Amino acid sequence: MNNLYLIYKNMTRKPLRLFLTCFAIFIAFLIFTAVTTLKSALNSGIDLAADDRLVVVNRINFTKSLPIAYHRKVAAIEGVKDVTHVNWFGGYYQDAKNQIVTMAVDPESYLRVYEEVVLEPEQKASWLQARQGILLGRKLAEAQGWKIGDKIPLSSNIFSNKDGGHSWDFVVSGIFDGIDEHYDTRYALIHYKYFIETQTFGGDWIGWMTLVTEDPSLNQQVADAIDNSFANSQNETDTSTEKAFNKAFIEQIGNIGLIIFGVVFMAFFTILVVVGNTMALAVRERTGEIAVLKTLGFSAKRVFAMVLTESMLIALIGGFLGLAVGWVIIEGAKSSMAQFLPNLAVGGDIVGQALLYMILLGLVTGLIPAYNALRLNIITAFNRS
Repeated sequence: MNNLYLIYKNMTRKPLRLFLTCFAIFIAFLIFTAVTTLKSALNSGIDLAADDRLVVVNRINFTKSLPIAYHRKVAAIEGVKDVTHVNWFGGYYQDAKNQIVTMAVDPESYLRVYEEVVLEPEQKASWLQARQGILLGRKLAEAQGWKIGDKIPLSSNIFSNKDGGHSWDFVVSGIFDGIDEHYDTRYALIHYKYFIETQTFGGDWIGWMTLVTEDPSLNQQVADAIDNSFANSQNETDTSTEKAFNKAFIEQIGNIGLIIFGVVFMAFFTILVVVGNTMALAVRERTGEIAVLKTLGFSAKRVFAMVLTESMLIALIGGFLGLAVGWVIIEGAKSSMAQFLPNLAVGGDIVGQALLYMILLGLVTGLIPAYNALRLNIITAFNRS
């Protein structure tokens, strides 16, 4: 008799129990897919950070400004290859809900430090010459329907214009791409000088600095030199790698890794207990039938494999359903969350992890019942029946 047919009959003997068991596994892998994808999207900025790039912020808080004079002093420190400065503009278009990530930068040094910004030479030249020029990322331009030459007013929810309003007029000088598809281009760049000369407060101050070291091995040496240079001043600095800075920024909303681990662990532990108990009960109910199979010539190893395969199939059915529905939910939410989580997607690594956990779940919950079936004595089984 075919093993798969026997396994199928055993699995579907009690449809309600099979449904509830698969449903429990389905929920576990749905949660796993959702939270792991969220974590991956949040960490994408950390993964893309350059090894030789450092970020210098005010030691009190990264939202506190630094004097513009710091830029020249940092550039003169040994080991610093290039440095640029950035100001957060706090921009939005027409409606405050339509946030536009906009930064006021020193154009030339910014493009040298961020080599992953890919821009046509003529568009670069146009932007460098246009005081009111704005540079848009490709994804941002496509999302807003903007093109080169368009005149767009951007408002700030932080700063006021000297003309009495909160809006600045810009002309689109160029549209840049990222060095690869994972680079987030949903932001805009404007001229620092134009911004600083037209706003009502904050003159001669910068938000933070980003620098490139001559070699990643010099990172700590350079960071210490910068922080020591401004120690005991009114504006002490805190210098860290770009990866550490991005990670600290994300962890402001909590320890994502700990949250993910807690949710996934509790879900899997609960499912493990439920499925393990169900499998043990199912095998115990079939004690007499297993004894009959062995009497008919089924080897102990064959019975062991059948019970273990049944457990694996249940784990894979529930797991793949959870993974598939999770993928559908993520794809549906991707467009609406693209502004905040541009790299939200179920990647191959997440699918691989899910498959590994399905196999582990099937093995852990099926091994003990299969082992009991392997050791089952025919006479004892008939007496028990």
